[in-house]
Amino acid sequence: EVFTDVTEGEKYESDLVAQVQFRGQSSFFLIHLEAQSSSQPEFNRRMFNYFARLHQKFALPVYPIVIFSYERPQKEAIRQYKIDFPDLKVLEFNYQVVQLNRLHWRDFLNQANPVAAALMAKMKIAPRDRAKVKAQCLRLLVTLRLDAARMQLISGFVDTYLNLNSSEEIEFQQEISTFIQPEQEGVMQITTSWMRRGLEQGLEQGLARERNLIVRLIKRKLGAIDVDIESRIMTLNIDDLERAGEALFDFSTVEDLTNWLNVLDA
Repeated sequence: EVFTDVTEGEKYESDLVAQVQFRGQSSFFLIHLEAQSSSQPEFNRRMFNYFARLHQKFALPVYPIVIFSYERPQKEAIRQYKIDFPDLKVLEFNYQVVQLNRLHWRDFLNQANPVAAALMAKMKIAPRDRAKVKAQCLRLLVTLRLDAARMQLISGFVDTYLNLNSSEEIEFQQEISTFIQPEQEGVMQITTSWMRRGLEQGLEQGLARERNLIVRLIKRKLGAIDVDIESRIMTLNIDDLERAGEALFDFSTVEDLTNWLNVLDA
């Protein structure tokens, strides 16, 4: 849902709005879920604006929830917006708050919930427990037996928000070694896929740099080249890029380059 605030010249987009049915009844209501990664002033007023516009547009009850995922501050977040006078309470709007930095990761260790497995990485964690929490997040994830796509999404979230240093990596491996065999194997499969993906990304980044370098060298020697020719160069594999680097010394014109590419494609 997108809301435009003409008075302030701003456009707001709510994170998730779902129409759901009351259990055992034919009536509906809306759940508005907002994920907030930073502490912002007057966020409570924005939540009320969302509520008011959703309620006005759909004429349905709205159940508002906020997930705060920031690390600081750790004080309890505001969970209401109100307008009152000494003689009159005009408005008291409340919303549910899930403030991750005030939740302890240990309380979610035994919850068979993939969201808990992911969000443990953003909960209250002592520095000495970072490696342990990462291992336990993955252990919980393995026990849930999710499909490959969900497994990759959640494990990637954990790896991003619990990025360990070298000494923590050693502690992480030691923690994994204490798991029972099936869980240990499952976690190792996840970490192996991380390593493989990292290597692939590194190779792709290196290949992209190599292609850009060859294009710059060609332009420096031959001047401007056609967009189609540049596109062909940007698809060369690593072996052909090495050949292009050697052949570059023999090119005198753009036509020489084109002929070389045509021979390569033949």
